[in-house]
Amino acid sequence: MFLSSFRSLSGGLKLGLFVLGIFCAVWVCAQQANNGATAIPKDVKVLDEYSDHKGNIVRIIQYREGLMKVTQTIIIPKTVAVGFAAPVNPDTLNKDSITVMVDKSDYCLQVFYKSRVIRSYRAVFGPRPQENKCMEGDRCTPEGWFKITNKNAKSHYNKFMGLSYPNDSAIARFNRLKAQHIIPATAKIGGSVGIHGIWPGGDNMIELGVGWTDGCVALKNKDIEELYGFVGVGTRVFIRK
Repeated sequence: MFLSSFRSLSGGLKLGLFVLGIFCAVWVCAQQANNGATAIPKDVKVLDEYSDHKGNIVRIIQYREGLMKVTQTIIIPKTVAVGFAAPVNPDTLNKDSITVMVDKSDYCLQVFYKSRVIRSYRAVFGPRPQENKCMEGDRCTPEGWFKITNKNAKSHYNKFMGLSYPNDSAIARFNRLKAQHIIPATAKIGGSVGIHGIWPGGDNMIELGVGWTDGCVALKNKDIEELYGFVGVGTRVFIRK
């Protein structure tokens, strides 16, 4: 009887620990979702880098993201000029004449003032920058015209500028993909997409072109701080492949 009781107690203890483990995992995921935080890539290393026949820079990156080891192949056009800065004072500009253009193929964000480029920054996205966002959790950056809906000067990643995703075009596309059974019937469209900086000391992730976000556009911290002064709520943003 004693042995039987011991086995019951041992089995109950294992079950309790199993349930506790699941609870802790769910709690951690919920906390990350509430904070809008992505697992920070660690141990980043360049496995290989070379130029292809078109002159593009091909870079193979490997890093740890949580418990996963991720390998990415990044292709960055060599001809893209980033770091361009026209001699302008953001305080003297009419923000209604500012437009932000994001090119995912070029890993670049440009600021236009009255059709003239005044700033050009290196930008990174999610793990698959060539894909348009379909649903929540796919970690893809949406494409098309958006507007800045809000600004947060003290966000998790330095500064954050929210975009008007999902807009009418994104909603129509989402519903069409559902009707065609391309995405699950239970899929959600997602949200909280924007432009932000990176954790302190993480600028090398931007320079290397590592796709680490959950679908947002990420810049170096000095660049996001400057961009924050150029744009306002209502500024138009165009994102393309």
